[in-house]
Amino acid sequence: MISALFFILCFAAVAALLWSGFQLMQPVENPLDDRLDILMSVSRGTSSRQPKRQFGTGFWERFLYIINLVPGVDSVLEESEQLLRQAGVRKREAVAYYAMFNLIFLLILLLASWFVQPDDKPIFSRALGLAPAFLLGWLLPKQVLYRLMKRYRNKLQESLPDTVDLLGIVLGTGLALDQALTRVCEEMQFIYPELSGEFFTVVMQVKAGQDRSKAFKQLVQRTGIEDIKSLAAMIIQSERFGTSLSHALKVYADSLRSRRRLRGEAMVGKAGIKMVLATVVFILPVVFIITLVPAMLTMMNNLKGGIGASAGR
Repeated sequence: MISALFFILCFAAVAALLWSGFQLMQPVENPLDDRLDILMSVSRGTSSRQPKRQFGTGFWERFLYIINLVPGVDSVLEESEQLLRQAGVRKREAVAYYAMFNLIFLLILLLASWFVQPDDKPIFSRALGLAPAFLLGWLLPKQVLYRLMKRYRNKLQESLPDTVDLLGIVLGTGLALDQALTRVCEEMQFIYPELSGEFFTVVMQVKAGQDRSKAFKQLVQRTGIEDIKSLAAMIIQSERFGTSLSHALKVYADSLRSRRRLRGEAMVGKAGIKMVLATVVFILPVVFIITLVPAMLTMMNNLKGGIGASAGR
């Protein structure tokens, strides 16, 4: 039993490594990620050179400050915080929750891997046996976070055409941009709550006194979607040059629908290729068993008494 559990743990670690390598080899879906990271670092200015974590008074702030003392953890926390923002999680304690969960999950896997190994095994071998558990505990939460980020981005991208079309219609009635965004957020909050929340954040930032162009740039930095970047650039240029925005938004909404249809057709085209692996691994072995095993059993029964046994009868 212990050997089986250890084998399963090793298999899960190898599968996680293979999956991580497969994800790294995938083509980059959004080429603006690196550029957005540069813009965010530039916008922070000199504040990034100062210590990011302070001891604070709350439990989570102290927890982040303590684990930040470990070399290299600061960059990991910063990357995790950015991924959480792009996944739609923007609570102040979200990074602390994620770090606590990651640490607890890693410790549980290490302890389980230590106790499932035989007691008579050398200490060095038992320590080497902790490597699969460590890799699995380190990689699995990050992969889950990547999945959450991709799912949130897909929701934003799928809801963008209808929202932009409605925004163009509302602007055509004569409302100002802030009022139109507020109206669109109210109408879309039950259908597309993710994009509605993003636009509502922009409206609240503008009402708080922030420049509209800066608020839309921060929206692009939070989401990292090229279509939202084009929409923000269109709105900023329309405000700067005083051009009509409603007609441009209608044309842009049609373009977004065309892109969404092309993405759907591309996914349908890839489905056949993805089904090949499932067919080879799960369906063909069953077909071989059903067709070949009865014939093999019959042949073995006929050959029990020797090659000439059936002929002699």
